Amino acid sequence: MGRYVLRRLLQMIPVFIGTTLLIFLMIHVLPGDPIRAMWGDKAADPAQVVQLRHKFGLDKPLWQQYVDYMVNLFKGDFGETFGGQPVLDEITRAFPVTLRLAAVALTIEMIVGIGLGAWAGLKAGKAVDTGVLIFTLIVIAMPVFVLGYLARFLFADELQWLPPNVQDSTNLEQLLLPGLVLGLLSMAYVARLTRTTFAENLRADYMRTALAKGLPRRRIVGVHLLRNSLIPVITFLGTDVGSLIGGAVVTEGIFNVQGVGNLLYTALVQREGITIVGIVTVLVLIILLINLLVDLLYAVLDPRIRYA
Repeated sequence: MGRYVLRRLLQMIPVFIGTTLLIFLMIHVLPGDPIRAMWGDKAADPAQVVQLRHKFGLDKPLWQQYVDYMVNLFKGDFGETFGGQPVLDEITRAFPVTLRLAAVALTIEMIVGIGLGAWAGLKAGKAVDTGVLIFTLIVIAMPVFVLGYLARFLFADELQWLPPNVQDSTNLEQLLLPGLVLGLLSMAYVARLTRTTFAENLRADYMRTALAKGLPRRRIVGVHLLRNSLIPVITFLGTDVGSLIGGAVVTEGIFNVQGVGNLLYTALVQREGITIVGIVTVLVLIILLINLLVDLLYAVLDPRIRYA
């Protein structure tokens, strides 16, 4: 197991470098000059433009900018925004908000998605199964911004069950509605994936053996069927964490959540390339670590899986 973990950690290095390099190149080939954009419609002072370009290293070759960024990154320096604020401070302020929101969304999609999928899988071919499939298909077919405004109109404006905006990101009640919207699409996929794996594993040989041995139905479903059916679901949930954080841009805009989605949108509008790369860097690290954790969970869910 230790050799496997070490090998996976070493594999993360080229993935991390390649991903950050790709984002760095994409940001710096965008048309327009971010320094001149700071003046808006006013005429920019050429002397100040030259000074600012030198300050932020934009007068260097692109490869040297990337090398300088990576060297500073390993020192814990994510650079400064054009406003003079450390990028790390901005990320430290925004990321916990989005992580709490993503945690609420992930909890909802795990509990509701796995629950609905297991129920439909155990009732495959019956009315319950059909109802779950239709419901999840409707959710998948609707864009996130449509779901967001519909949920806000129904649960906040009409029924007044939940607040329409997030004023305090540490308040769980205020995060429930945006968390529901953020996790609803993934919940539909989790439900359909769980339903499929449950229905397939019900016909497996080990299930017939467990039934023939006379084991209680609760043990058959809760231990044998659930553990084997959750392996592909856990894989999806692990990869979905990055999607939840990235997809928070729309949700945070609808519900006024001051998280990383809002910070990323602001950075894109203001052409704050260093901030965008910093956000993506942290996101890549989170995704890589979660994927490693998911791989290790396989051995817990299925003891037949061993890592050399």
